[in-house]
Amino acid sequence: MLRISNSIAIPLTEIEIQAVRSQGSGGQNVNKVSTAVHLRFDIKASSLPEIYKERLLNLKDSRISSEGVIIIKAQRYRSQSKNKEDALSRLQEMIKSVTVQRKQRKPTAPTKASEAKRLESKAIQSRRKSLRGKIEEE
Repeated sequence: MLRISNSIAIPLTEIEIQAVRSQGSGGQNVNKVSTAVHLRFDIKASSLPEIYKERLLNLKDSRISSEGVIIIKAQRYRSQSKNKEDALSRLQEMIKSVTVQRKQRKPTAPTKASEAKRLESKAIQSRRKSLRGKIEEE
C-alpha cells in the first residue's frame, strides 16, 4: 500500500512498475543491468476518490498522458530498488500536491494615498518631459 494520507492509500496492484535500462554513461554495467524504473499509474481506473482523480486529470503536467496515465521514469540511482522507491515517492508527492486546497485569492484595491502618489509622480514626469521640448522664439 502506498499511503497518501491517513484515510487514503493506493494498493500496489494499481501501480505498474517495469524495470528498463538506464540512459547515459555507466560503463559496462549500463548495458547489462536494468536499473531504471518506469512507473505507470492509471488515474481513471484507480481507487482514489473522485475529487482527487478530477484534480489530477486537470493538472498541467507533462508526466500525465492524454489517456490519464501518470508515467514516471526514475533513473537517479544505480540500484533498481532505490529507483523504485524514488518513483513511488514522486507519485506520492504528485498526489499529495492535489490534496492541498489552495486559498481563494481576494483582489485588493490600491489605497487612496498610493493612488495620489502615483498621479503626482505622473504629473512631475509630464512636466519634466514638456520642458525638454524645443523653445520657440518670438
